[in-house]
Amino acid sequence: THSDSQEKRKDELNQTVAEELPLSPKLDKFKLARFLADKAIKEKKIFTICGPYPVIRRSLRKKGWVERKLSIKTSCLRSTGSRSLRVSVKNSDASGLDSSDDIHDIMSRLVRNEETSFFWTIKKDAINYHNLHCDQMLNHYAKTGSFTTKIGLCLNLRHLPWYVPANPNTFFPRCYGICMDDEKHAFIEDFRNTAACSILKWVISLNTCDKITQKSKGKVNKEDLGQKKDSVDSDDKGVKQLPGKLIDMACQVCETYLGQMEHEDIDTAMDSSAVLSEEEWKELIEQYYCLIHEGAVICSAHNYIIQCQKILSKIMSTNPQQDIDGNHNIWIIKPGAKSRGREIVCKNRLDDILKLVETTDQFPIKDHKWVVQKYIETPLLIYDTKFDIRQWFLVTDWNPLTIWFYKESYLRFSTQRFNLDNLDSSIHLCNNSIQKHYKNAEDRNPLLPWHNMWTSTKFQEYLQKKGRGNIWRNVIYPSMKKAITYTMRMAQESVEPRKSSFELYGADFILGEDFKPWLIEINTSPTMFPSTPVTAELCAKVQEDTIKIVTEKKHDKNWDTGKFELLWRQPLLDLPPFHVTDLFVEGFGIKRSRQKAAPITNFNFLETL
Repeated sequence: THSDSQEKRKDELNQTVAEELPLSPKLDKFKLARFLADKAIKEKKIFTICGPYPVIRRSLRKKGWVERKLSIKTSCLRSTGSRSLRVSVKNSDASGLDSSDDIHDIMSRLVRNEETSFFWTIKKDAINYHNLHCDQMLNHYAKTGSFTTKIGLCLNLRHLPWYVPANPNTFFPRCYGICMDDEKHAFIEDFRNTAACSILKWVISLNTCDKITQKSKGKVNKEDLGQKKDSVDSDDKGVKQLPGKLIDMACQVCETYLGQMEHEDIDTAMDSSAVLSEEEWKELIEQYYCLIHEGAVICSAHNYIIQCQKILSKIMSTNPQQDIDGNHNIWIIKPGAKSRGREIVCKNRLDDILKLVETTDQFPIKDHKWVVQKYIETPLLIYDTKFDIRQWFLVTDWNPLTIWFYKESYLRFSTQRFNLDNLDSSIHLCNNSIQKHYKNAEDRNPLLPWHNMWTSTKFQEYLQKKGRGNIWRNVIYPSMKKAITYTMRMAQESVEPRKSSFELYGADFILGEDFKPWLIEINTSPTMFPSTPVTAELCAKVQEDTIKIVTEKKHDKNWDTGKFELLWRQPLLDLPPFHVTDLFVEGFGIKRSRQKAAPITNFNFLETL
């Protein structure tokens, strides 16, 4: 309640006063405020907050910091000089303040002309970043778009092998800046290759179905097995029949695609799209839609099972994303620089994707900021429901790169059961900002939380009950740490490495069926709103621990880091000693020979100039 909150704040203030004040006669409110404000000024503990961050405010106050409040009218000003970021208050004497004023308001007025030492804002642009003094702290870095925007991750993670001996395709689903011509061409080629691979998977699934049928019914004779094979080839009423040529074309495309991945195409410089003519591609894609989405069958498909298995086995050994591709060829179209799931849609047909992006009314393409990313069709499900993981990490320095990883995270569930035949965002987007607009499905498992969130601790308990108790510690957690480390090392050169800045980020992961985490995006200024009991607990913790890291580290080598653990600290490079005496220059000058000019013999000195 409000009264309980007031009592709690009063107790915290009394505790601070008891620790800070010397033994003295009872002080009135103003003298107490003056004492605490003077102490904060002396220790340079003046902070300013722009945005709804009550936990940050409370954490700083506990440590003796005094807030330089901004009025509602001024909000966050971009000028950050000692006298330019002012609180809009009347020019009255502080001693004339009404006794009912909160002591923090009094202290804020007392420090209104002091320089802010610590800024916490929602966005970096709330203040004039480049006018900050070198010792003024800010919770943002400049030029982080290489990893905090979808288009930035899309285009920059491809360069990871230049910085780290790692393949980004092992932890980041492939994506393309669809509004750029070369990216659009690459996406079309990828969509076609994925369709061809899906046809091979469909053929192989027939063999899997046969084995399951035999296992469930026991041994069958050859006559029965032959009838089973012929059932795919029979002319069932209402089932569209597709020719075996479709499998031949798909195999041809996949073999060329395999050659590309194995770099056999270096001398020929041919992409897989050139294997077929545009008419053949159109035919293949249309028949693929019939096969996967409309339930058609392929004549004599069983005759191709061994051939398809061999090709697909080679592709899976070279393409780390085959397991997440599935058969439906679903892609997500995203705005390149927005958050909270805004304007994100899922599509599984090439023409629909291209038309959607080219429609400027819904997708303005002037900034080339739209990306299309492969959807993970085989996610790990909990009670037939999709979820993702929000994981926090903190960067306190870019040179040397210093990353802190939070030991606790939380899961966000969809309100609906997972279904690849329905591409509605209520099924496939787990953002709370999306899911809060939907009601939980009636057929949803009652063991799922009503507020659609779990802590990572609860998830580990679930895994333990399923007999996979070590999977978090051995696979999920270390893989997320590795993905963040790789991404930050890739982005290091593009970020402006301001020494007194720091930033807390929120990374989103989706787990595959094999529990392998896939990085989806990294958010700057992750939401800290206590929308559920889970976020109310964890968001408060991570904010408090962030303040511990950034305000205490300079004063105490053994400071309390809370739930943060040091993930990566780049070693300092010692410069070689510079000895002037070891440097010398030896040599001699070369004079250029000049030809003598002929003497002037016929010049008339008497001639007028």
